[in-house]
Amino acid sequence: MFWTLKKCWYRISQKVLMVGMCFMDWSEPELLEGEDAVLKLASFVKSKGINKVLIVTDKGLMNLHLLDSLFDELKKEGVEYTIYDGVQPNPTISNIEECKDVYLNNGCQGIIAFGGGSPMDCAKAAAARVVKPKQTVRKMRGYLKVHKKLPPFFAVPTTAGTGSETTLAAVVTDPETHEKNAICDPVLRPKYAVLDPKLTIGLPPHITSTTGMDALTHAVEAYIGKSNVKSTIRYAEEATKLIHENLEKAYHNGKDIEARNNMLKGSFLAGSAFTRAFVGYVHAIAHNLGGMYNTPHGLANAVILPHVLEWYGSCIYKKLAKLADIIGITNEKMTIEEKGKAFINEIKRMNEAMNIPTKFDFIKENDIPTLVERALKEGNPGYPVPRIMNRKDCEEVIRSIMM
Repeated sequence: MFWTLKKCWYRISQKVLMVGMCFMDWSEPELLEGEDAVLKLASFVKSKGINKVLIVTDKGLMNLHLLDSLFDELKKEGVEYTIYDGVQPNPTISNIEECKDVYLNNGCQGIIAFGGGSPMDCAKAAAARVVKPKQTVRKMRGYLKVHKKLPPFFAVPTTAGTGSETTLAAVVTDPETHEKNAICDPVLRPKYAVLDPKLTIGLPPHITSTTGMDALTHAVEAYIGKSNVKSTIRYAEEATKLIHENLEKAYHNGKDIEARNNMLKGSFLAGSAFTRAFVGYVHAIAHNLGGMYNTPHGLANAVILPHVLEWYGSCIYKKLAKLADIIGITNEKMTIEEKGKAFINEIKRMNEAMNIPTKFDFIKENDIPTLVERALKEGNPGYPVPRIMNRKDCEEVIRSIMM
């Protein structure tokens, strides 16, 4: 009886949030798209009246000299820049504080986030700290706790996966507690984004595969959830098709510029879908594997996704059947259930084709209760999932991904 009442409360909370979201600003980022689009960014920044920017990236991208062309164009336009390249793979609170201090100490007027999800998340959270100097990162975790407009923010993704260039979330790791939590607020959604496929050409195959499956997870979790609107349904369907048709091409031939471009677009659309329709338990569990074991987020999502979909079972077959039709893996003789299961099996096939493991060997038995508690704290009632998990259910899924 108590569990039934609790589930009712979760659903009521989700409905209230969904109604409230109708009154929020869902303006999408202004885009610069196509090959060499990054070369247009400097003049674009200058046109916004900005004379000094902070560029947030990581040392790996700096060592690859991927930003050199941007630096040259900024100099030509007379835009001064300061670099913060201390972002870690899972950005920490100290990362964010350092980044915020560099912005303030150098009198910057805007931020360019250049890289994958980690630089994006670090830059978003640092920008939030700039406008909310008295509010700590820990106090910003959760929903709608920033409120204030960020400095001009330009997002330049170098992976086709996180969709962070269009989302309202910044994921932060707390090294003291080994927790990974999200700050979610519409003000965190970048106002400008650059989708340049040339920036993703150098991605290693294993990064291409796991970030791509991260994007697919965004599309699927948004699509099967209970907070969809017409636009998020359309975005998720388009994203799923683009990712399915292009991810393995990009994995096997990293220089396929068309596949790379389509993956960037698919990732952007998937991000646009889940930034309003939310994700689900795949992300809740993946975030906590990342916090506990530093598991790369895309890899965690790729491994967990089919297991959570199988746990949801029949309640999502109709929606998965539609996705299966869209990607062209069905025939007229198949039932809804067969189509739904075919979609899950296709995810497994894609993982196997790109050498993504089916399970993990590092999850410790003693950590399971903590992982369950934290995953459910994130997921309930925050995510409008198709079926609500209790502790036993969550433990069952976590054990299913253990070797």
